[in-house]
Amino acid sequence: MRIERKVNKMNIDPSTTKYLVKARLVADGIVEKPDVVGAIFGQTEGLLGDELDLRDLQKSGRIGRIEVEVGSKQGKSEGEVLIPSSLDQVETVILASALETIDRVGPCKAKINIESIEDVRITKRARIIDRARELLGDLMKQSKTTGIDLTESVRQSVQVEEVIYYGKDRLPAGPNVPDSDSIIVVEGRSDVLNLLKSGIKNAIAVEGTNIPKTISDLSRERIVTAFVDGDRGGELILRELLQVAEVDFVTRAPRGQEVEELTQKQIMKCLRNKIPGEQFGEMFGLGGETAQANNVVAHTAEKTERIERMEAVNAPREEREERRPMKKLSPSQQKYKTMLTELSSTLNAKLLNDKGAVVREVPSKELANVLKDAPKDTVAVVFDGVITQRILDLATERKIGTVVGTKMSNVTKQPSSVEIWTKDDLN
Repeated sequence: MRIERKVNKMNIDPSTTKYLVKARLVADGIVEKPDVVGAIFGQTEGLLGDELDLRDLQKSGRIGRIEVEVGSKQGKSEGEVLIPSSLDQVETVILASALETIDRVGPCKAKINIESIEDVRITKRARIIDRARELLGDLMKQSKTTGIDLTESVRQSVQVEEVIYYGKDRLPAGPNVPDSDSIIVVEGRSDVLNLLKSGIKNAIAVEGTNIPKTISDLSRERIVTAFVDGDRGGELILRELLQVAEVDFVTRAPRGQEVEELTQKQIMKCLRNKIPGEQFGEMFGLGGETAQANNVVAHTAEKTERIERMEAVNAPREEREERRPMKKLSPSQQKYKTMLTELSSTLNAKLLNDKGAVVREVPSKELANVLKDAPKDTVAVVFDGVITQRILDLATERKIGTVVGTKMSNVTKQPSSVEIWTKDDLN
């Protein structure tokens, strides 16, 4: 407020000043500050009696220094008069009223109007409250920050102590990696630390684009989830992982973000949205023949049998070709073709019963988990995705006779009890 700035500039005793008289001056001519002050003292002298004589009141300190700001424009003067007072309320308003009797300033006609009489103590209290609020806010913020820093420092120190170095390559890892049935493969030590913050203790870092043998060896006996950054570096690491290790699931940080900077909520969301490794490689064009050969994703209970599966004799191409239908489609094949076309680009899957009705529709990425508990009357699966070894194994277990997908990966063992159709087969 302007009045506050004026009060701050005045040479008055803040312990005695109680009120501030604010008046407006208008003069028909050019006047200056000494003219205004002289008019105030001269024209109020003897008007209010000896007890309220301005000169005596100012000498005793009951009236402070009279402040005047005046300016001239087009032959007229306007200004503001401020008088600090330590008198009581009645005396102060009498003195203020006396100012309005002034009709000349210097040689010019003038008029003074009282605009307000303010209690300076109220203004000071308001300023005290505002400043106290600011100080309290700073103090609370400082206390809160200190508490967070302390908590975070303790947590981080514990997390650093929890990080171990696993295998001959001494890779940074969470404390549960040696004994866990499943592991999460991340890029660096900072990613392991960030997952520890979220309570995930089975992460291990590859520490660079050259995938260590420790990771390859672990992938043969553990369920592996690759969790990489959402940038070009993450894609390169994922490409190599799919070639040299058996990756069961894949998930990535949001585009342009790194695993080490994700919040707990983001981390959990990424892990929930993981995709089977082989399907991910087919969908996004990662890996190659080596990746397809190495990424044979079996059911969790059959993980230890992977090596035997890899050594199984592939069915001759001629036998596979014999399974392919003629271009003239049967009614059921035509129905599968229509349904597959409808599912195109939806990344969804439909489970059908023996009457051809849809018993359930789910995202293709959740198909493997859904098939474990598929309804007993499910006889066929049609989905917008890649037919993998795991899907076929689960179909065999659940006695599902038909699997229809967009295309088929490099499956090592095609079950004879399952009829397999791809988009190319039905065209």
